[in-house]
Amino acid sequence: MSVAAAESLPNHRRSEGRLWRWSARLLALVVLLPLLVIFSGWLTIDADIWRHLAQTQLPSLLANTLILVAGVALGTSVLGVSLAWLTARCEFPGRRWLDWALMLPFALPAYVLAFVFLGLFDFSGPVQQTLRQVLGLGPHWSLEVRNAGGVITVMALVFYPYVYMLARVSFLGQGQSAYEAARVLGQGPWQAFWRVSVPMARPGIAAGLALALMETLADFGAVAIFNYDTFTTAIYKAWFGFFDLNSAAQLASLLLLLVLGALWLERHFRARARFGDSGRGQTRRIRLAGARAWLACAYALGVFLLAFGLPVSQLARWAWETREQLDARYLDLLGHTAMLGGTAALLTVAGAFVLAYARRHHGDGFTRTGVRIATLGYALPGSVLAVGVMLTLTWVDNRLADLWHAWFGVDPGLLLAGGLVGLLLAYFVRFLAVAFGPVDSALERIRPHLREAARSLGASPREVVRRIYVPMLRPGLLTAALLVLVDVMKEMPATLLLRPFGWDTLAVRIYELTSEGEWERAALPAVALVLAGLLPVILLVRRSARL
Repeated sequence: MSVAAAESLPNHRRSEGRLWRWSARLLALVVLLPLLVIFSGWLTIDADIWRHLAQTQLPSLLANTLILVAGVALGTSVLGVSLAWLTARCEFPGRRWLDWALMLPFALPAYVLAFVFLGLFDFSGPVQQTLRQVLGLGPHWSLEVRNAGGVITVMALVFYPYVYMLARVSFLGQGQSAYEAARVLGQGPWQAFWRVSVPMARPGIAAGLALALMETLADFGAVAIFNYDTFTTAIYKAWFGFFDLNSAAQLASLLLLLVLGALWLERHFRARARFGDSGRGQTRRIRLAGARAWLACAYALGVFLLAFGLPVSQLARWAWETREQLDARYLDLLGHTAMLGGTAALLTVAGAFVLAYARRHHGDGFTRTGVRIATLGYALPGSVLAVGVMLTLTWVDNRLADLWHAWFGVDPGLLLAGGLVGLLLAYFVRFLAVAFGPVDSALERIRPHLREAARSLGASPREVVRRIYVPMLRPGLLTAALLVLVDVMKEMPATLLLRPFGWDTLAVRIYELTSEGEWERAALPAVALVLAGLLPVILLVRRSARL
């Protein structure tokens, strides 16, 4: 809207626009402030701690993080691209159900698969015990799995669906003409795949890979279970080991730079996501026969069993054996988890609606930039956000304490830090982007003339929102709330670092039990998280079925 047009609007219309715009900008500031606080940690440096880190941990942290990123990048690329090609362009036994079943590992948090993997494949697990008995290897023989290879395997199995989903969409969108042209020019199936199909799908593959790497950099639970030190575990140790929140902020800023690099890569390739053939609906699948067909089926089925079927079966078995845990304490854990998830979902969906509505109906350049900043939160690791939120709230508490002491002569203590406010703020910042997507998509389907017609009939802005937008947006709002609820239930690092005393959740309980090697006892809360995680996966599968 031009400046002249804006000046011609009635005063109440201009004031309405200012309210929405400044609300969106305020939300952007809420997301941006913890990040600025994190980087401000470099204003004061504890030379002794950094000398100790540089001599003992920092080189290994950097090396471990780079090895982990490189390994997961390779693993997710190989699994995601190959499975996407098989299910999108080939026909083999079981393809129809494997097409959607290969998305189910989305429902497994990485830390859940990590402790199931160790429970099955560690020295005392059933796999190594069986190998020692069958092969006569002796009671002391062991295969080490608590290493970089083990954690890379777990993360590749958990995060390959990011690459699989986006690569599959790219392969389905290519049509048949380019591939057939390559075959006519003498290229074999393998050559046509590498020289035509993969380059055309490169934007989608790179975007999915960037998302997988952001999740890898943000992970705390899986690497902690494997005792594999990365920046996320170092942040936890600096906070609770050195009791130095400032050093934790400095480590968090280094991790944040890596995550922002992955985010830039994802945004860069998303802008090029339209690159490709447009022959949708004309794809003829390559019909595999004989050994090739059964080999493709065995490969896809094997990945599904390793990533979802076997872990879930083992979890169900352990959960049944430890079902006596279903007591009042477990119900408290479930209640805390549900209450935090529900409250965060309500707050986050409300914020997402403000952002989407302001950008659509009152969006100037400043507001649109604010919306982009406000939706950066999902790229931020929970441990990084926890440090930023705690530093921010501690500063606010100190200023409030100074004022309170000046007025009343007493120290009120911590008013914000250490309570539910910090935890809910971290959830809000991290998952605002998750809620924004469904809400913004639903808002795009509402034509602007409905709003204008209601205003011409004398409806106030509040009535327009309440009587038109909220009812029509209900499916999008419910979808957004469901996604945020499940993500909050599975979130471990922010909850672990910011939870008030006595406010344990299912994710925290899993961490406590797995840190003690109690795999079986951790199964019951893990099953609850997996069942909750299946809900957004079902939404993804239904959406994928329309492609």
